[in-house]
Amino acid sequence: MSVVSPLKRLVKLTDIKLLTCIQQAKIQASQGQVVERIPQLAVANSNWFAVHICCVSGESISAGDTVCIFPLMSAIKPFSLLYLLECLGSETVFSWVGVEPSLDAFNSIEQLVADGGHPRNPMINSGAITLADKLPGNNASDRTQKFCQWLNQIAGCQLKLDEITLASVRSTGSQTNQDITCYLAEAGYVNNPAIALDTYEQICCLSGTVIDLANIGKLLACASELISPQHRQIVNALMLTCGLYEASFQYAVKIGLPMKSGISGTLLAVVPSEGAIACYSPPLDSAGNPVGAIALVQALSQHLQLSIFTV
Repeated sequence: MSVVSPLKRLVKLTDIKLLTCIQQAKIQASQGQVVERIPQLAVANSNWFAVHICCVSGESISAGDTVCIFPLMSAIKPFSLLYLLECLGSETVFSWVGVEPSLDAFNSIEQLVADGGHPRNPMINSGAITLADKLPGNNASDRTQKFCQWLNQIAGCQLKLDEITLASVRSTGSQTNQDITCYLAEAGYVNNPAIALDTYEQICCLSGTVIDLANIGKLLACASELISPQHRQIVNALMLTCGLYEASFQYAVKIGLPMKSGISGTLLAVVPSEGAIACYSPPLDSAGNPVGAIALVQALSQHLQLSIFTV
């Protein structure tokens, strides 16, 4: 008798069951706040909620506002890491960034200074900006285009650069990210500060739907000739320990899945060997994680025993 995986059982749920779970998660989302510091993100409807669950078998289920297109923001960080691991190898990549969890906010300059300019991990801004400095390409636009084409080709998705959100990001002139980039350059981890920051801002503005997000998540969930198993393992491990910033420890216990959030309201959860869960819900908690999306993934994980630590 064959055993049906938990995630495969999930995609066989009725739409009514999943919608019930979403309604409960939306109640939790009301406790969060839509990000305000980027004008284009601030206009998002706090009631928007979308989820797409896909299995390695090809089965999938969607619910909610799935036509919404949103910038991935920090949810892109695992994939810039994956891209560089594939291009350059782990020894080179981890000569630039560490693998330690962050104890402070994702954009903490204080922690970077305390660490002597060495980024703790690739999931916080200092680490992602450092890796943006190393992406292949002559300038920020060239790097972003090459990276986006690579992702779209191997994942079968349709990510595009959101020029409107990029202009909104640039209009804020984030002093914190500028300070981080300058300090990284002084410490010798960034070679071209202007290109590094421009590249970072552009790749964070790559946009798509929850279906696109789930499809790139599948790259980390299942074996493929296109991606090294060792590199998938590395990225999943760092998502588990660092993907939700200073709250990562908490959700490793409560949910037990590799996850990555973004301040637009994105959340990607990887269920190794089974598939991916992608959510979009704009209201965030104080750490910058989407409240409703985490509530939904937590409910699904507990109900279906999706945690990688389940025995």
